[in-house]
Amino acid sequence: MRLGLFGGTFNPIHHGHLRAGVEIREAFDLDRVLFLPAAVPPHKEVRGLLPFAERLKMVRLAVAGQRHLQVSDAEKKNPGKSYSIRTVQYVHRAYPRGVELFFIIGVDAFLEIPLWKDYRKLFSLCHFIVMDRPGYRRGHLADFLYQEISPDFKSYSRKGQYLHPGGYSVFFKPVTRLEISSTFIRRLRREGRSVRFLVPEAVEEYLLKKGFYGE
Repeated sequence: MRLGLFGGTFNPIHHGHLRAGVEIREAFDLDRVLFLPAAVPPHKEVRGLLPFAERLKMVRLAVAGQRHLQVSDAEKKNPGKSYSIRTVQYVHRAYPRGVELFFIIGVDAFLEIPLWKDYRKLFSLCHFIVMDRPGYRRGHLADFLYQEISPDFKSYSRKGQYLHPGGYSVFFKPVTRLEISSTFIRRLRREGRSVRFLVPEAVEEYLLKKGFYGE
């Protein structure tokens, strides 16, 4: 099984997250993409963060009926802060032996990985799919890998692939950039404006029903 791990606060989940998940799944022939809402984000301000159960509910509403997109409450099962190393280790234990994990992450977050707990160990547990964005030069990202992670990466630059000596790869992959953010959606809600077509309809209905992010 080839399993994508897509973490985030999803506060709330929106079409940008979903479209990225679909494109990554198809490009890397993943059996499924698992959305993993963070329970206690270790590197993000938690002010205005909805309870985990509510964010989990919205992700479930968003992926309902999508066979290749699923959601997990794995980060809630690990008490304390939601460190990625613990989540990846948990998924390895929870799934059959032989599962191949692909950690999906935006390039801006990836460049902060030296701040993560035990981040070097992650490169011996899973592949990374780094969602590339305009303004980030591939050469700069490669330099980051060699300097901050390991000087022994092998480059397959035409594929956007860099092989770690532990046997797993980092892939730089551009995805369709939708100009949507959770921050923007929360602001619209505070201003009493519509979020129609920015989030799935079921998520919009849930936000309105609960009054989330309103004044």
